[in-house]
Amino acid sequence: MEEFNWPVRIYYEDTDAGGVVYYANYLRFMERARTEWLRSMGFEQDVLRQQGFLFAVKSVNINYHLPARFNQTITIHSRITHLGKARLVFDQAAMLDKVCLSSATIEVACLDDQRFKPVAIPQLLREELQRVS
Repeated sequence: MEEFNWPVRIYYEDTDAGGVVYYANYLRFMERARTEWLRSMGFEQDVLRQQGFLFAVKSVNINYHLPARFNQTITIHSRITHLGKARLVFDQAAMLDKVCLSSATIEVACLDDQRFKPVAIPQLLREELQRVS
């Protein structure tokens, strides 16, 4: 199973009053990693939307293990654990070197961009996702 890794620099704006990454920001970092993974395969989300579909997060299960801090560079590791007709499940982790800071399982649905109802993942994208999962 192919894994995609995306580096994230922690900026002051990412931290809370305690000087550590605010917990909700890990979800933003993971979203960016999924977007960059699609981009690395040649798929831009705005173009996909013009083609009539989009992706939306259906569920998240996230665990926080250790904090990231200002000016560190962490890496978001992403892999697909399930590829369904209209949904994807990702395992993602925020890592500092070999230390897991946060881990999540995120379910994403492919939706019709007008009705927001599930639709099949387009064939060309499905083929590329099958190649990497």
